[in-house]
Amino acid sequence: MTGNMADHLTLAFGLLGNVVSFMVFLAPIPTFYKVYKRKSTEGFQSAPYVVGLFSAMLWIYYALLKSNVMLLITINSVGCVIETLYICFFLFYAPKKARMESMKLIILLIVVGFGLIVVLTQFLANGVTRGVIVGWICLVFSLCVFVAPLGVLRQVIKTKSVEYMPILLSVALTLSAVMWFFYGLLLGDFNIAIPNVLGFTFGIIQMILYYVHTKTKARLSVKKCVIVKRKSQIKNSQNLEIRKSLML
Repeated sequence: MTGNMADHLTLAFGLLGNVVSFMVFLAPIPTFYKVYKRKSTEGFQSAPYVVGLFSAMLWIYYALLKSNVMLLITINSVGCVIETLYICFFLFYAPKKARMESMKLIILLIVVGFGLIVVLTQFLANGVTRGVIVGWICLVFSLCVFVAPLGVLRQVIKTKSVEYMPILLSVALTLSAVMWFFYGLLLGDFNIAIPNVLGFTFGIIQMILYYVHTKTKARLSVKKCVIVKRKSQIKNSQNLEIRKSLML
């Protein structure tokens, strides 16, 4: 593969990754519309948005230590703004207890966690070593984020219901993982590529489970309709026999 071709493909996958990731960042809008209508965050948690903000900040810090990953900066800068808006919206409508728990998580993860990473890597590492350390932190954290849906997968298998698995979000996350995997692979940056292998794998598993359980549910619904129809036919037949006997 020629250098120009590789550069063009890297740019293409990076831009597609930006587009798909932007759609993923907008996915919680229906949730916050519900919060707005109810004027309450009851039943929802701030953790996904705080974790999302922390992740975006980590990747921006990593990208600033590199020289050829500008497209990581663009999408994660947008992500920081969107996740911050979500958090502010959540805090505005959250009851006092949920608001305090959210503030504790923000201080622990964003202020203390991210602050320590920046300070320690700035003072205890230099040059290439700093980028390698931050890259490993991003890699491990991304792997943990991608493992999080295991709880949803377990719930789907246990309940045989896909109610708690939004298929459009699963598809978007899978596409995002594919784009960022090839972006990292073409750049030779395995801190970007490796976590997205896991993201792609879990995305495929989610879609397979959705298809299997949706098909099973449809089959059961058809079977139930047939049974109900059969019972109705038997009942009508019995009523007809009764009428005939009364006429005699």
